[in-house]
Amino acid sequence: NMKKIVLASASLLCLCIGVKAQNYPHYTQYIINNYVLNPALTGIENYTDVKVSHRHQWVGFNGNPRATYITLHSPIGKKDYRTDNITSFRVPGENPRGRSYWEQYTAADPHHGVGLTLQNMKAGFFNFSKAKATYAYHLGIAPKVSLSAGVAAGISMVNIDKEAVKFNNPADPTLGNSSSELNKLKPELDLGVWLYSDRYYVGVSAMQLLPQKFKFSDNSGNYGDRLKPHFFASAGYRMFLNDDISLLPSVMAKYVPNTPTSQFDVNVKAQYQDLLWLGTSYRFKYGYAAMAGLNVSNTFNIGYSYDYSTTRLNNFSRGTHEVVLGFIIGNKYGD
Repeated sequence: NMKKIVLASASLLCLCIGVKAQNYPHYTQYIINNYVLNPALTGIENYTDVKVSHRHQWVGFNGNPRATYITLHSPIGKKDYRTDNITSFRVPGENPRGRSYWEQYTAADPHHGVGLTLQNMKAGFFNFSKAKATYAYHLGIAPKVSLSAGVAAGISMVNIDKEAVKFNNPADPTLGNSSSELNKLKPELDLGVWLYSDRYYVGVSAMQLLPQKFKFSDNSGNYGDRLKPHFFASAGYRMFLNDDISLLPSVMAKYVPNTPTSQFDVNVKAQYQDLLWLGTSYRFKYGYAAMAGLNVSNTFNIGYSYDYSTTRLNNFSRGTHEVVLGFIIGNKYGD
């Protein structure tokens, strides 16, 4: 009936307004994969870095956001001065990434990096999908300082899972197909810069630089908006408590014009040798997160985080879970 049609349309519209501002997903463990927020990190490692992540946000909340990504990037033409592979691997009683390693650290030789990012976020009955290729160029600008600039270009698409709509009525204008911008491929463009050394990093990036229509009604309505550009700035500094334990405090700021979803995070990551790391994060006006990760034989790593919201959402959800699996390919230096 008409009441159901109105309710369905209003629900879609309200969810659209709530989701449009965060159509680029939140991540908690970006501190172990800053590449997902900045294409300038493409090819920064000595190996091919593959990561797979799933984030289950606001567990228990009906229509809660769920985000999944796969990232892959690799250097081209990068050379490491360590010619003896054996010296890079673990020696009993010695931390291969202790103070001595960083004292001998040198800036990157000029090299390229290429990569691929696949992302999907589902919130309610909206589904956002992205596929992007990335490129970066790295250049040493001081004995221990490097600068990289990167670009990501690809396509995105928004669609509605009609099976998830409780009041699925073909007469609903928001579920009609006329003049719909859904299921259409849209161009994506991201840019980033990353400054890094043996001690610190500083980066800025601009994601979703091409604001696309997010309109899903027929010509009689105006339901929707545009996918907003997202701007990120981050910085971190490594310090050693002793030869085995290092701390990496960091900050990240996100700005989304004309929306309430801008954020500021403060993080601390503690790492024991190259084996285990623990972390905590505070997101202003939102809540806290705890993180932990494990590296296995320099070929595989896993990270887990749990977010606790201090907002009213905590009355309806059981927190947020995020898992990141990492695969290291071609790790001849044992990084």
